[in-house]
Amino acid sequence: MIGAGAIGLGTAWHLAQRGHDVSVYDPRLKAPVHRRGSANDLSGTSASLGVLMGHVFRRRSGRGWRLRRRSMELWPQWIGALQAHQPELKLHLDLLQVAEDERAAERMESLAAERVDLGLQMITNADLAEIWPTASHGGLLSRHDGRVDPLLLQLALREALAEESVELNATAVVRLERNDNRWRVHRADGDSSVHNVVVLSTALNTDALLEPLGQARPMTPVLGQALSLQLTTGPTAWSNWPSVLVDQGFNLIPTAPKRLLLGATVEPGDRASRDPLTLMRHLNERAPDWLRSAAVVGHWSGLRARPVDRPAPLLEELEPGLILASGHYRNGVLLTPGTAEWVAASVQQA
Repeated sequence: MIGAGAIGLGTAWHLAQRGHDVSVYDPRLKAPVHRRGSANDLSGTSASLGVLMGHVFRRRSGRGWRLRRRSMELWPQWIGALQAHQPELKLHLDLLQVAEDERAAERMESLAAERVDLGLQMITNADLAEIWPTASHGGLLSRHDGRVDPLLLQLALREALAEESVELNATAVVRLERNDNRWRVHRADGDSSVHNVVVLSTALNTDALLEPLGQARPMTPVLGQALSLQLTTGPTAWSNWPSVLVDQGFNLIPTAPKRLLLGATVEPGDRASRDPLTLMRHLNERAPDWLRSAAVVGHWSGLRARPVDRPAPLLEELEPGLILASGHYRNGVLLTPGTAEWVAASVQQA
C-alpha cells in the first residue's frame, strides 16, 4: 500500500483484517497527526474536515452513488471497531444543506421525497430561523450524513494497523518495477522490496510513479482552506444545530461552545489566497453577523487531487497486480470504507 491518508490507512486495515500481509509506505508516517495554528502543507486527510455527504448526493445511479451509499452503510461498523483504539472517535450525524435559490430548493424537495427511507427531509425557513436566519429557500436535512473527525480517524487507523502487525514504512516510494509477475518497490532510502500486489493511493504523486510504466492518470491540485473560529456573539451551546451545516459549498462545523470550523474547497491550484477570510467569512454576503465578527484562532490549507478528464475517484486495476485507488478529490474520508472494500475485491481477483 503506497500512501497513508484515510484511503491508504483504511484500505490497509481492511486488507489486514482479511488475512493479507500488508506493508504501507509513506514518509508522513513519521509525522505526528495534528493541526496547530496555521499550516499550508497538510495532507488531504489532515486538512479535511471529514464531512460525509453521502445520501444527499444528487445523482440517483452510477458508480459514484453506489460507492457513497455503500460507504455510509459501512461507516457505523468501522467506527464501532475503531473506537477500541480511539474511544472519542464518533460518527457525528445530521447534515443540513441550505438551499441557495428556488431551483436548488426544488431539487432538494425531489430528493427528499425519493429518499425518505434514507433519512432525508426538507426544512422550512421558519425551522431555520433560529440557527441560520439568512436562509430564504429552506434546506435539506440528512439524518444519516454528517462528519468523522479526520485526525482521530488517522490515529485510530494507525493504532489498528499496529495491532494487525502491518509493516509501516515512513519512506517515500520513488519507483515501481515490474518483476516477473510481481512488483519491486524502490524506496527513497535506497532499499527495495517485492510484492504480489501494489495499491496506489498517492493523490498528486501518482503520475510520477505511473508515467515510467507507460501509464498516465494526471490529476490537478485544488486547494481547500479551513478556519477555526471563536465566536464573540451568537450561538453558545449550538442547541438545535446539525453536526454540519452547508451553505453554498461552505461547511460550518460546531466543535465546542462558541467554537466553529469553517471550510471549503475553494481555489484551483496549489497556493493559498493570502487572506482566507475574504473567501469564507462573508459567504458571499450571506453570513450572519455573529459569523462575520468571529475571531480567527487558526487556519490551514491542503490540496485535493482532482482527476483530469476522468470522474473522481480513480479505481482501476491498471496492470495485473497494480491497483489504483486515488483521486478522491473532496471525498476521501467519505469514500474510505467503500474504496477499501473495492480494493479488497480487486486484490482477491488479482
